[in-house]
Amino acid sequence: MPDLANFGLKVCVIAGLVCSAPGAMADDAVRRGPDYPTVAIADYVLGCMKANQETRTVLEQCSCSIDVITTLIPYSRYEEAEAFLSLGQISGERGVIFRTSEESKAAVQDLRRAQVEAELRCF
Repeated sequence: MPDLANFGLKVCVIAGLVCSAPGAMADDAVRRGPDYPTVAIADYVLGCMKANQETRTVLEQCSCSIDVITTLIPYSRYEEAEAFLSLGQISGERGVIFRTSEESKAAVQDLRRAQVEAELRCF
């Protein structure tokens, strides 16, 4: 079992080094746009790594993946799809609307398309 405390520290150090490179933050802002908050990006990368492996290679692939997604859909649409996916996990009638409405299906489909494109480019 990997030491998650040390792993988290390593991720933070690596992220700090990458972001401190000249022009790195400016390039990121242009590529991603101003509307994806850092916490959403970090959350995506951590979830992606948990679903795959916690290795340096997967860190790079997951970072690439969210970078691609940010260029394909605006944050508001990403947030909407994530909310529908989360609320759709509610069991019974209460969760049905979040799984079956046209609005939820369209938002989730947009996110899935972006994720497929990201997977093709990054993994």
